[in-house]
Amino acid sequence: MKKEKKKKVSFARTWPLHLMLLPGVLVLFVYTILPLLGNVMAFQNFQPILGFFKSKWVGLDNFKYMFMLPDTFNIFRNTLIIAVGKIIFNLVMSVFFAVLLYEMGGKHFKKMTQTICFLPHFLSWVILAMIFRDLLDGSGIINTVLLKLGMIEEAIVFLGSNSLFQGIIVSTDVWKEFGYGAIIFIAALAGINQELYEAASIDGASRLQKIWNITLPGIKVTVVLVATLNIANVLNAGFDQVYNLYSPIVYETGDIIDTYVYRMSFESAQYSLATAIGLLKSVVSFVLIVLSNYLAKRFANYRIF
Repeated sequence: MKKEKKKKVSFARTWPLHLMLLPGVLVLFVYTILPLLGNVMAFQNFQPILGFFKSKWVGLDNFKYMFMLPDTFNIFRNTLIIAVGKIIFNLVMSVFFAVLLYEMGGKHFKKMTQTICFLPHFLSWVILAMIFRDLLDGSGIINTVLLKLGMIEEAIVFLGSNSLFQGIIVSTDVWKEFGYGAIIFIAALAGINQELYEAASIDGASRLQKIWNITLPGIKVTVVLVATLNIANVLNAGFDQVYNLYSPIVYETGDIIDTYVYRMSFESAQYSLATAIGLLKSVVSFVLIVLSNYLAKRFANYRIF
C-alpha cells in the first residue's frame, strides 16, 4: 500500500486555534516577558525620575556592593535553611501520610481524612497568619495552656524568638501542604501490584514488613522524582508565609531573599540593589532547574523538558 501523503497544515486552516491562544500569549508577554526588561536596573544606579534610559550605568557595582553587605549572608543562609527544611519535611510527611492512608481501613473514613488534610492547601497565608499569630502570641491559646499546666513559668513569644522562628515557619508550612503533597504518592501507591501483598501474606509477613519491602520500594521512583524536582525550589522559602508572620525582631533568622528584595524596593527605594539580588536568585534558580532536570532523568528516567 502506498503511504498517504501528509497534508501540509497552513495558517489559513489553523488561524482560529492561534486566535484562541492569543489571550494567553498576551498575558504571558505582559506579566512574564516585559518584566524581564526591568533587570537592566541591576546594572544601573536607577532613579525613577530619570527612567531606564537616563539612569547612570554602573555595571557590576551593585553586585559587588551586595556581597559587601552583612545582611547578604544572612538572607541566603535563612532562605536555604527554611527552603531545604520545607522540602525535606514536606516530602517525609507526604509519604508518611500517603502510606498511612493507604493502609487505613474504611473507604468513607479515608476520603474524609484525606479531604480534611487537603483543605489547608487552599487557605491563604493572610488568613492562616492571623490564626497562628493568635495561637502563638504571648497571651495566645498555647501559652495559656502551658502556663496553666505549669510547663513554663512565663509566656513565650514564639514569633518573636530568633531560635524558634525558622522551626515555626517550616512546621506550619508542612501542616498546610503535606495533604496536598501526598496526592502524587497516593496515586503511585494505587499502581502497586496487589499480588505482591498476597504473596507476602502467605509467607507470613507482618504489615510493617509489607510496608518496608513492598510499599516503599513501590513508590521509590516517585519519591526520587519529587525530591529531584524540588531542587529547583531551594531558593524559594515562601514570601507570603514569611512576610505575614515575621517582624523586625526576627530579621536575623527570618529574613529571606524575597522579603529582603521587597523591603529594599518598596521601603528603602534601593531599586538597583533589590534587582541585583533578585537577578542573582533567578540565575541560581535556573541552574538548579537544569540540574533537577538532569537528576530526574538520571535517577527517575523522567524529563521536565
